[in-house]
Amino acid sequence: MTVIIYHNPKCGTSRNTLALIRNAGIEPKVVEYLTAPPDRATLTSLIARAGLSVREALREKGTPYAELGLGDTSLTDEQLLDAMLAHPILINRPFVDTPKGARLCRPSELVIDLLPEPQKGPFAKEDGEVVIDEAGKRLL
Repeated sequence: MTVIIYHNPKCGTSRNTLALIRNAGIEPKVVEYLTAPPDRATLTSLIARAGLSVREALREKGTPYAELGLGDTSLTDEQLLDAMLAHPILINRPFVDTPKGARLCRPSELVIDLLPEPQKGPFAKEDGEVVIDEAGKRLL
């Protein structure tokens, strides 16, 4: 069973998502998408399987979104994908792909529903917010 996370180690949400995957006893394939972006087919598939539009998968904050004029609603999905592939920072994160589906895991606890294994112990996000209690029960 393969779990893949498209990860940015500088992103707290991405780090929390990765930690939740590992808390389930799963060592995922970690793809640091800023240095190894997915190809067009993979990105298109991830977005579709996550139930998102291409525009919904775009990240605006901390990216060249505005400078590239990506708010223009006349741009096609193909044009938006071109921008995401040319500037991987525009790909929202973290995407997680498992045999149970694909999802943009914002907030990070959305990953729990995708995992084939339950959480193995308590878990708190980096900010201290408790997600899984001592009994392994999901709180969020």
